[in-house]
Amino acid sequence: MFTPLRKIARAVRGKTTQEREFEYLSASVSNVDLEFRQREIDRGLFCR
Repeated sequence: MFTPLRKIARAVRGKTTQEREFEYLSASVSNVDLEFRQREIDRGLFCR
């Protein structure tokens, strides 16, 4: 009974910080880019 409601709630809610960071890191095109993005997150410069 609650399964459809949970699916709707998941679709409506915003993404968590962890999900946004994961997507940002996944979009890297090289190891150098990945390391740069990781450093940005570690330093608190990531705010998308």
